[in-house]
Amino acid sequence: MSRPVSWLFRAGELAAEAGLALRDAKRSYRTLPRETWQRMRTDAFGADPSGWRLHRVRNSPHFVDGSFRNPVATRRLAYAHTPLALMRTKLATDPSRRSPAAAVPVHRLLPVELATPPASGLRLTWLGHATVLAELDGVRVLFDPVWSERCSPFDWIGPKRLHPVPLPLAELGPVDVVVISHDHYDHLDMATVRALAAGDAVFAVPLGVGAHLEHWGVSPRRIVDLDWWESAELDGLRLTATPARHYCSRGPRPSGRFLWASWVVEGKRQRIFHSGDSGYFPGFAEIGRRFGPFDATMMQVGAYSEHWPEVHLTPEEAVQAHRDLGGGVLLPVHWATFDLAPHPWEEPAERTVAAAQHAGVTLALPRPGRPFEPADPPTASPWWRAVAAAPAGSDLLLPPGLPAVPDTPAALTASPVRPDAPLAGARPAAEQSPNQDGEVPQR
Repeated sequence: MSRPVSWLFRAGELAAEAGLALRDAKRSYRTLPRETWQRMRTDAFGADPSGWRLHRVRNSPHFVDGSFRNPVATRRLAYAHTPLALMRTKLATDPSRRSPAAAVPVHRLLPVELATPPASGLRLTWLGHATVLAELDGVRVLFDPVWSERCSPFDWIGPKRLHPVPLPLAELGPVDVVVISHDHYDHLDMATVRALAAGDAVFAVPLGVGAHLEHWGVSPRRIVDLDWWESAELDGLRLTATPARHYCSRGPRPSGRFLWASWVVEGKRQRIFHSGDSGYFPGFAEIGRRFGPFDATMMQVGAYSEHWPEVHLTPEEAVQAHRDLGGGVLLPVHWATFDLAPHPWEEPAERTVAAAQHAGVTLALPRPGRPFEPADPPTASPWWRAVAAAPAGSDLLLPPGLPAVPDTPAALTASPVRPDAPLAGARPAAEQSPNQDGEVPQR
């Protein structure tokens, strides 16, 4: 017994040393001389707003004491968690659970699948993480496009893709509007922006974020910078930047001059909502009152943690926010593609299914790359279970009444191709109310 105890003791020492190192590194970044930081920067870090863009930032009612502020008091790291606490959480997490055990069954999207306009006028295609192609009234809107292998300022380090993109960017075809929610690397990717800038797309961004795009070669005439509750008419659609509970940063010296946002897109008959990244707050209900109901919402359900509970939604909070918004079909995003938090890879999908079934919410959980129309929600088995790591399937949060799926990747590939199908089969009786796990605390 002495050897394991000694190993555990040494692991604790190493964790403490790593925590102190991280703390010291964080302090050194904060005190890094501006001249040194400027020499360290690469193009991927972007640029600070200046000129008329900086003037708009400073005159925003949400810009207070030199920084944009959240609609409610928000901490990036809560409960005074230290780097040592973060390290303890990482050590306590089984690393094998944080990525799929086999290749993710991505739907290889072909251009021909998007050649015919959607019969209902609205079609959504989840392309991984927070990237969604929305086709509305004949206009192609691309949310938070990221095609790079890593979400990082460098191509040799940082979170790497857990599955390939469903199609090369060159095969996507023309895009009319690109919408950016905020400037984090998993939502704003320099290489992708530069590729899209070669086309005719207009870029809709929160205040300040346009400085990054202009630094990367996008013409300022093709950038629409919006504050919360501001709208713009683009290609016959009305886009509105709406509040979110998050923050911006692309380097070791956080800047308060970049705004973050969720987005409302309205067509002639339909409207959709993209959450970007956000913690839960009463603003979802306010957005619903002003713009709802929505035919579909695209809600962040992954990368949550007890260490940052105020800047990311849990799956249960995402379902509640969808209800606050008056959403029709819920498309969960921001999971499966990058390992950004200590929860198991498949957990966001499992918890979202359970919460949505209990709340009577209709889900669309297609494989990455498979288009669908919210007017006719797809029916699908829980495809992620065939490639998720342990525990056994009986331990997962799969609600009853769903079709079974193969237990192994080999069985999955041997099965005939089936259309993805609805995960909102059973609705609770009218007299039932969400249980405690489905409640979202008011902050």
